[in-house]
Amino acid sequence: MRVERQRSGVLHLAFIVAVAIKGIDGLIETLAGLAVAILGTSGIYALVIQITAPELDLHPDSRAVDLIRHGAFNLAHLSSRFVIFWLLVHGILKTVLAIELLREKAWIFPVATAILSGFVGYMTYKLVEHHSPWLLALALFDLITLVLVLNEWRAGRERIS
Repeated sequence: MRVERQRSGVLHLAFIVAVAIKGIDGLIETLAGLAVAILGTSGIYALVIQITAPELDLHPDSRAVDLIRHGAFNLAHLSSRFVIFWLLVHGILKTVLAIELLREKAWIFPVATAILSGFVGYMTYKLVEHHSPWLLALALFDLITLVLVLNEWRAGRERIS
């Protein structure tokens, strides 16, 4: 009984941490969507070039700066409307999901399960199309979060019964 309570305590803590990370990520995506709405994708690229220039002067072979600039370059070639829509919808959805999950309202668990399953499914589809270690890591994090949400949902129903 005590081991089971400790295990459920650890899983509950993992649930809280994973959902909090999702919420923070959602806020960052929302702010990024607002930045793209204000500056446009080309403006974001120009800002990244300006911000990373001093680092590139100090470390011309910096892999991190190269990756950041490459990402900004790819972003600059996308439609601003699509990027804004994606970041705002995705960010707001994750933020609201995190807030409601942390409030532990019963109605949010099936909704969160559907949304997280959709995220994992979409990322799996994209991984089949093009392998990316970052996308794999995000998909695994969403999968772990989904498992923790399902566990928390089950534990909540058991507490009620």
